Amino acid sequence: MNTMTHKGYHARIDYDGDDELFFGRIAGIQDVVGFHGETVSELKAAFHEALDDYIEACAKIGKDPQKPYSGKMMFRVNPEVHRAAAIAADLSGKSLNQWAEEVLSRAAGQAGNYVEADLAA
Repeated sequence: MNTMTHKGYHARIDYDGDDELFFGRIAGIQDVVGFHGETVSELKAAFHEALDDYIEACAKIGKDPQKPYSGKMMFRVNPEVHRAAAIAADLSGKSLNQWAEEVLSRAAGQAGNYVEADLAA
């Protein structure tokens, strides 16, 4: 997966071989902000322009632009998993939040779910 980053926002990049066109969409927000370009340089400029336009449009209508993620996660797990994680965190001398962040970060990296490739030349 290829991504681009601008002002703290990330976009997933794909290529359409039929149209010979790079295209992308900002990830992690519900508003749809897309862009495209025939070259990497055009794609990068289109991404910056689309994001800047999105932020400007939100300001004009008095809406806060959606942020990709707040850093807060809430989810439920089996009580035994919770217990095991709490013990593992304690044994490693960390809070459950610190331990979970490290484990999730490693898992996301191993799964290739967050690979940031700089497409800029």
